[in-house]
Amino acid sequence: MTITEERTHTVETDGIEMDEPTEQSSELNLAELDELFARLEQMPVPEGYKVEIIEGTIFMSPQRNIHWQTIRRIVRAVEDRFGMDDLVTSDVRVDFPGELNGFCPDVAKFTDGAKVDARGRWRYQDIEFVAEVISKGTAANDYGPKQATYAAAGIPVYVIADPYIGRIRVFTHPQDGEYKSDLTLVYGEPIDLTEQFPGFTIATDTFPKD
Repeated sequence: MTITEERTHTVETDGIEMDEPTEQSSELNLAELDELFARLEQMPVPEGYKVEIIEGTIFMSPQRNIHWQTIRRIVRAVEDRFGMDDLVTSDVRVDFPGELNGFCPDVAKFTDGAKVDARGRWRYQDIEFVAEVISKGTAANDYGPKQATYAAAGIPVYVIADPYIGRIRVFTHPQDGEYKSDLTLVYGEPIDLTEQFPGFTIATDTFPKD
């Protein structure tokens, strides 16, 4: 098995092998994900790196200052509208449908009353808003398999912030495995989510650029 870093380096993982994709039940997928993450915890993953498993491939990307400052502004907007007690996570593993998808969204907002499952993990079914901040080496994931997976999972709102070009994509209305609405904004324009969440708008005029 190989690990893909943001700069597309390959890291050997001491002989851990991945099986070829097969028809598996969700229970078997979850068990394999648990095993992979457990092995990753035993490896010398660099401090400050985000680790995810996307369609069976492990990706590592460093959390840069601009990346974190953007996440911070999004979380602050959520808390300003919904309060400090609203359940919001950042870089916390959530398992999604598909072949070995253990994502760690930059920002995930959960519904009121969301509870962890029997394995102690948050359920994707309780997520109502996700945001990802682009990193150069993982942009293809955010626009590709992650977008497809979030749509298939029925996540109502998916926001991508791209500090390299100063643009935002807002995906809404998931249906039949895809988002029916795709809006592009430039930094400085507000993200208006009042249709999904009355009174909720995210200002982007202070989003930093890289």
